[in-house]
Amino acid sequence: MFVQGIFPLIAIIVSVAVAGWVVTTWLRIKNGYPLDGAWGQAIYPKNNDEAVERIRLLSQENAQLRAELGSVKDRLANVERIVTDSAVSLDREIEQLRGKSN
Repeated sequence: MFVQGIFPLIAIIVSVAVAGWVVTTWLRIKNGYPLDGAWGQAIYPKNNDEAVERIRLLSQENAQLRAELGSVKDRLANVERIVTDSAVSLDREIEQLRGKSN
């Protein structure tokens, strides 16, 4: 009699635990977190040569984009200075630059 009364409770607890594990695993995969096996081996994503090469290429692209962003920031700073400076000081600087090039 006792087993019949406790069995549904145990089944519910096990079902909730398994459902929680499935949802947690799905969320980890969806958000890009790595999954580990029982002994700590990588299950997802697999580390292979293709992934390493992709990371290297993305790192190179990231460095190029950062350099380009730096030059765009410098150009923007010059444009802002031109727009905000008074016309008299701007004319003076342009004339000084023309004098240096001659």
